[in-house]
Amino acid sequence: MDSAPLRPASQPHLDEGHPPPLEAAPVSWKSVGPCKSLREPPGGLAEASVGEEAPGEEDPAAAQLDVLRLRSSSMEIREKGSEFLKEELHKAQKELKLKDEECERLSKVREQLEQELEELTASLFEEAHKMVREANMKQAASEKQLKEARGKIDMLQAEVTALKTLVITSTPASPNRELHPQLLSPTKAGPRKGHLRHKSTSSTLCPTVCPTAGHTLPPDKEGKEVDTVLFAEFQAWRESPTLDKTCPFLERVYREDVGPCLDFTMQELSVLVRAAVEDNTLTIEPVASQTLPAMKVAAVECGSTNTCALSGLARACRHRIRLGDSEGHYYISPSSRARITAVCNFFTYIRYIQQGLVRQDAEPMFWEIMRLRKEMSLAKLGFFPQEA
Repeated sequence: MDSAPLRPASQPHLDEGHPPPLEAAPVSWKSVGPCKSLREPPGGLAEASVGEEAPGEEDPAAAQLDVLRLRSSSMEIREKGSEFLKEELHKAQKELKLKDEECERLSKVREQLEQELEELTASLFEEAHKMVREANMKQAASEKQLKEARGKIDMLQAEVTALKTLVITSTPASPNRELHPQLLSPTKAGPRKGHLRHKSTSSTLCPTVCPTAGHTLPPDKEGKEVDTVLFAEFQAWRESPTLDKTCPFLERVYREDVGPCLDFTMQELSVLVRAAVEDNTLTIEPVASQTLPAMKVAAVECGSTNTCALSGLARACRHRIRLGDSEGHYYISPSSRARITAVCNFFTYIRYIQQGLVRQDAEPMFWEIMRLRKEMSLAKLGFFPQEA
């Protein structure tokens, strides 16, 4: 740079009118080293000018070197950043894998809990349905037992009333002939026409009811002998009375007496009558002969001919039966009525034994059952007391 003209500080200003002083030419000041003398050789100036131009020549190389250094440092930074990101990615993948495993485990636990909950719900519903079903069955059984108990009470009351009536109307002076059938006259006690049997057979089966046999015996003088097999079966049944048909005692009675006695011509109605007798739901009612209505029973017209609904024969039907709670009635002949009443008497007596109403030893009870079986056999063979 060019410097301003130097003036000596101690030189005062010259007055105007005097010639101006000489001024020094401007010279650039540069430090080129220690001065040994006031004057430098001309070569010193040349060296100084060459020294000034040297830094300008070195600037491009330094800039290139700086660029290379920047590039190498950026590469190092990139490599370190890439390694760091890879490590972070690896950590993130590990954490994600652990989370996936945890999610899978939790999903399995959830599925297991859902399955257990479904099984528990199903078992609870099944148990609830089972309890409701058992409660309904118990209620139905209780209602059935109540109905049977009421029926038994009504039956017992009716039987007690009937027994009281029979006892009151039977006196030594005028005995009731229904209580004492042996007092019936021979014309009324004998078998009806059309039911005659051979004399030898009639005398062995019915000595008290068939005097035409020629050698009748009073009931108290009949010969008796206990059948050991029958008595053993009866004693086994008496220890635990039941109405089950599979026990040996009742199975024999069903096979030998009840079945044949209730085996009528009209098989379909016979099955219904037998079921009603076993269930104690059969009713026999007397009917006046002049008021018998006309009705169809088992495909047979019951009009003026008065046909028996069980045998299908034309007979004077003075009684009719009703099965259970049905409103329909079936008209029956005296022979059919005798067969049904004989079976009903047997069932009534064994029901009394089952209920503990019979206070007797085993042998009297056995002989009473044999007498009832005898009545069933005679009714099956066609013997019955003729009504007045």
